[in-house]
Amino acid sequence: MEESEFIMILVSSCLLGNNVKYSGGNNGHELLMKYRQYLTAVCPECLGELPIPRPPAELQGGDGHAVLAGRAKVCNKEDLDVTGHFLQGAKLALDMAQKHSVKIAILKANSPSCGNVQIYSGRFDGEKIPGAGVAAALLMENGIKVYSEQEIDEDLLKRLIAEDRG
Repeated sequence: MEESEFIMILVSSCLLGNNVKYSGGNNGHELLMKYRQYLTAVCPECLGELPIPRPPAELQGGDGHAVLAGRAKVCNKEDLDVTGHFLQGAKLALDMAQKHSVKIAILKANSPSCGNVQIYSGRFDGEKIPGAGVAAALLMENGIKVYSEQEIDEDLLKRLIAEDRG
């Protein structure tokens, strides 16, 4: 693959080594960083105008699909409702994806925005429950295939890049 072939796969910005995590750090993923020229960084929480650093947040009353339906909320550890920020960030991430005909996203596992299979319990106890984060849920509801970094190996990533080119 030549570097000039720009591929539009959305990836959680923290996985590409950007310091956008709630703690101010990142979750740099060596494989994804190796292929970064084919990937586009997105951080729904930053798009939602949340500061860096910020208190950790978890979904309460359901997962991202429930938040989108108005049946759950996102609160930070200081008990502040930040649902509006998460919804705004998810919508802007979706707008970016739709503008560029994105079909694939690789997002941070377990995140209240980006988790695709499980999220934290909402009790700030470290336990995980089945469900999707707010941005992941919105992307999935709009036909975008969402993977986590835990599901990606080099063969799959190369295949996704090749599929995206077609």
